[in-house]
Amino acid sequence: MDKKVPMRQCVGCRQSRDKRELIRIVRTPEGEIKTDLKGKMNGRGAYLCKDPECLAKAFKNKGLERALGVAVPEDIIARLKEELKIAE
Repeated sequence: MDKKVPMRQCVGCRQSRDKRELIRIVRTPEGEIKTDLKGKMNGRGAYLCKDPECLAKAFKNKGLERALGVAVPEDIIARLKEELKIAE
């Protein structure tokens, strides 16, 4: 019997992909926004492709804000871009 592969949708390009191909962005219970490379952090999560364009789309169409349930400031977007470059 094949093991079920968990699928998640990127909040930028809206494509469904294998959960392991995506990066999880988390709003922690304390309200901080962080990248969760292991996928185990507590908090509300949103998934993004490793493509920086998807982060830009998610910011432009407010997909990231909707998924996390909080406004995402520009400085945090800049920090997430840097973290995405490192994750690649």
